[in-house]
Amino acid sequence: MEKSGIAVAGSILVDKINEISRYPECGELTQIAKIDKAVGGCVPNVAIDLKKISSDVEISAIGKVGDDVDGEFVKSEMQKSGVNVDGFKVTENDLTSFTEVMSVKGGQRTFFTYAGASADFGVDDIDFDNLNCKILHLGYFLLLAKVDNGDGEKILKKASEIGIKTSIDLVSENSDRYACVLPCLKYTDYLIINEIEAGKLAGIEPTDENLEAIAYKLKGLGVREKVVIHKFDRAVCLSDEGYSVMAAYDVPREYIKGKTGAGDAFCAGTLIGIYKNLSDEQILDLASACAIMALGAPDATSGLVSGEKALDFCKNLGRMKI
Repeated sequence: MEKSGIAVAGSILVDKINEISRYPECGELTQIAKIDKAVGGCVPNVAIDLKKISSDVEISAIGKVGDDVDGEFVKSEMQKSGVNVDGFKVTENDLTSFTEVMSVKGGQRTFFTYAGASADFGVDDIDFDNLNCKILHLGYFLLLAKVDNGDGEKILKKASEIGIKTSIDLVSENSDRYACVLPCLKYTDYLIINEIEAGKLAGIEPTDENLEAIAYKLKGLGVREKVVIHKFDRAVCLSDEGYSVMAAYDVPREYIKGKTGAGDAFCAGTLIGIYKNLSDEQILDLASACAIMALGAPDATSGLVSGEKALDFCKNLGRMKI
């Protein structure tokens, strides 16, 4: 049977957003005026975005949650979006991963995160015998303990052996832990990361002038098909088609309601473009348009629309100068 659809595996968490009037000094008390809850992490964000961008593509989610209210919340939110959550593993050994966000109204946010069940996600949590997808996207590296310590490579290798294309992304971290990702690149078909992560992974300063050298270095380190690097003003793709560069769409500052979901939206647009066999330039265009839609909403996923609507929205926008 021919494989179809896209599966997203890895980081799952709940964002608990607490609105406060100001951040207290040590020993002080401040009242929480409002509490919101939203799904977060690679799996919910990218999977929900994928379904919104292209509702005709079957999207499935794979990861680990706790046997708790937060775990049920994530499953419910994803099911409402049409994402298949049969690949969720529920553990009684830990809580669903979460982040407590302290948000000063109109100001900065502070984050307190609990690693939780996602940190224990690994190769044994995937049912490869029944994994029927064309592409498996695994993220976020550097946030998943088992994945970072060998299971990521095992997951990508097993998926490759059964004919599934593989894709990965990372979180931005100021550390030397990027080396743990390097052995995975030989089992990675599509690497989709930002310029900071790309520079750290390649060991090259991530300046605009160095993006092409970084892309070629990462391809040389093992990435099999496409290296895609995005930053706020441009995106690049290196593949057998060559090296492509596309300036980002330019929007008025007042349009931007939040930036947290833009990277995941770009990733989802890239995956849909790859899935539908678009050219590299078309992939970058779709991904850039999806990122723009994400910027128009305060949370990670509610701004996303179909790929056609995203491109239509952007067709009258200018592009940033690069």
